[in-house]
Amino acid sequence: MEENNRPLLERRSAVAALLQDIDDNFLIVASVGTPTLDVAAARERPQNFYVRGAMGTASSVALGLALAQRQKRVLAVLGDAELLMTAGSLATIAVMAPENLSLIVIDNERYGETGLQIAATAFGVDIAGMAAAAGFSPTAEIRSPGELESARDAILKGPGPSLHVIKVRPEKPEKVPLPYDGVFLKNRFRQALFGDEGII
Repeated sequence: MEENNRPLLERRSAVAALLQDIDDNFLIVASVGTPTLDVAAARERPQNFYVRGAMGTASSVALGLALAQRQKRVLAVLGDAELLMTAGSLATIAVMAPENLSLIVIDNERYGETGLQIAATAFGVDIAGMAAAAGFSPTAEIRSPGELESARDAILKGPGPSLHVIKVRPEKPEKVPLPYDGVFLKNRFRQALFGDEGII
């Protein structure tokens, strides 16, 4: 599918392609709504921390995790509206400069959880450009499977903080059954990191 003659990716297949080979030392923070479901559809596992019901916080949660777990790789999977809600986090992340942190923004140019209303990036707001101006490197916009494959090593292995915007079709994919219990998700994630001592 193309928009204004520019290609767009299908979000579920893009996230699945990105996450296909990750191991247990790879930690994922997924933001409210469809990004959480994209990650769960691709690789549901205890090392995923799903931010449920706290829109705008996932980038900051990922920063804290990257600083606390420097020996592990941390990936934040965010929606465009999610990140723009607290865009100031880009400055904080750039200043703290965790080399083990990558952000990907699944940008459908819509408010996906409230009816696919048009969002700011549809009017030209450039999240990758904002991140580059803050001090992220590398940053890029991805629109094709080839571009995603070329960026994969930088996203998963390269020095951060990095930010890649994956431009996707404005669609509502199928729901994925996941628990909404925040305490359960927190304890499951802590147990994956620290064993039984992590359960509080």
